Amino acid sequence: MKKLPIGIQTFENLIQEGYYYVDKTGFVHEVTSQGKYYFLSRPRRFGKSLFLSTIKAAYQGKKDLFQGLYLEENWDWNQTNPVIHISFGSGHLQKLEDLEIRFGTILENQEMEYGITLKRPDLRERFAELIYSLYSRFSQKVVILVDEYDKPILDNIEDRDTAAALRDELKNYYSVIKDSDPYIQFVFITGVSKFSKVSLFSGLNNLQDITIDRRYSAICGYTQKDLETVFAERLAGVDLEQVRYWYNGYSWLGEEVYNPFDILLYLDSKELRPYWFETGTPSFLIKLMQERKYFVPDLEQVQASEKLLGSFDVDHLEVETLMFQAGYLTIRKVSQTAGTRRFFLSYPNQEVKQSLTDSLLPYLTGNLSASEKTKFAALDALEAENPEALKDIFHAFFASIPHDWYRKNQLAGYEGYYASIFYCYFAALGLEVIPEDATSMGRIDLTVKLEDKVFICEFKVQGLDKTPGSALEQIRSRRYADQYHAPGRKIYLIGVEFDPRERNIAGFDWESRNL
Repeated sequence: MKKLPIGIQTFENLIQEGYYYVDKTGFVHEVTSQGKYYFLSRPRRFGKSLFLSTIKAAYQGKKDLFQGLYLEENWDWNQTNPVIHISFGSGHLQKLEDLEIRFGTILENQEMEYGITLKRPDLRERFAELIYSLYSRFSQKVVILVDEYDKPILDNIEDRDTAAALRDELKNYYSVIKDSDPYIQFVFITGVSKFSKVSLFSGLNNLQDITIDRRYSAICGYTQKDLETVFAERLAGVDLEQVRYWYNGYSWLGEEVYNPFDILLYLDSKELRPYWFETGTPSFLIKLMQERKYFVPDLEQVQASEKLLGSFDVDHLEVETLMFQAGYLTIRKVSQTAGTRRFFLSYPNQEVKQSLTDSLLPYLTGNLSASEKTKFAALDALEAENPEALKDIFHAFFASIPHDWYRKNQLAGYEGYYASIFYCYFAALGLEVIPEDATSMGRIDLTVKLEDKVFICEFKVQGLDKTPGSALEQIRSRRYADQYHAPGRKIYLIGVEFDPRERNIAGFDWESRNL
């Protein structure tokens, strides 16, 4: 049985050491034969580095590595090109001087690899000198591969001044590419975020962005077919539908894919865990949501324009943009009216939904230990079909939130705050949760499903919600339960009212509709 390529980012090492390899070389042939300048944004740990390494091996003429792969018979192995491989993926650059040292080291490594000596002291000019020197020495145009082009900026995103300074310095380096066009064969740039061409790639107008393109949706990541064929000998006893539910679902208009990091670790342990999510808690993103008073249940159904999805910059940060580019939201469908495309986004899979909502709870409440205790007590109450217990559980929970936390965050009067907490609790437990559940008479605030039980919840904040009648009366009058009537199904109607001055539950009424 082959070894799983966990953490292997170099194509050459992967092939030579006999690891599994999902053949993406067809994409290498496609991009290199149809264009010259490419940009691709994908979330972290999605195989971007491995893809660039594959391109590098092809241009270096290492045919022996491609035996049995698509590129073996679909590449001109008689020609090689010098390759400049730039990566900012490792380490944390905290200031401008760190970036200058790192880029200088990258250029020095290229000098040693090709046995040349660069004379210009300025980094930008030295980069240009490197390109021309390689072109002159080998009489072949140069291939430039840039991996994690934006990491120095993202590592400092909470310090806007530092991030902006790093952005401007990187822009200075990347501008060399345009000026060196006569000596360049091919360019491929990857990263997590998608900066505008103006802010980071000024003048590189022919840079083809294939981030949202159905033809390249599976350029990184594993398709369902990849999983079931390449890793077939690892799938004994595996519930494929459960694996799909947990890990599949990332889409950029084309075929949905798995994050390779998740699948490789799952196949190694056969345990469903949030492997990818645990490699990087989105603390800055969560703080931004808190600052913007983002209504968390809206993450189930986000609508965005193409401009919004690609509008990342340190001076204009949008929650939806960051969520999409970082991999916490993905494209579910797209509609087009005239010349405008509208994208509908949601969580890609259960791993992200459950892990993200679980991570949000401590930020919403400022009380991690109480959040954990309440989460499991709430699950016990639902399983025991005891809504009355939910009242006591959540009343005690809201009472445990420190007064000073409310003072600093000013969230108690925010209408969506309490509903967001209930939503995060149930979603973090892995339950089927439907916010803004549509019926013929209106929208249910929150529907929670657990086996043969359905809990229909309506929330009101006193002084803010002007709808007449109590929350429970609204469920009754609008007949929200009708669409869930079915033999053997147990339905519970729960109306919750909050007092923003007391910062707690002021009314909690419920009734059952057991059939």
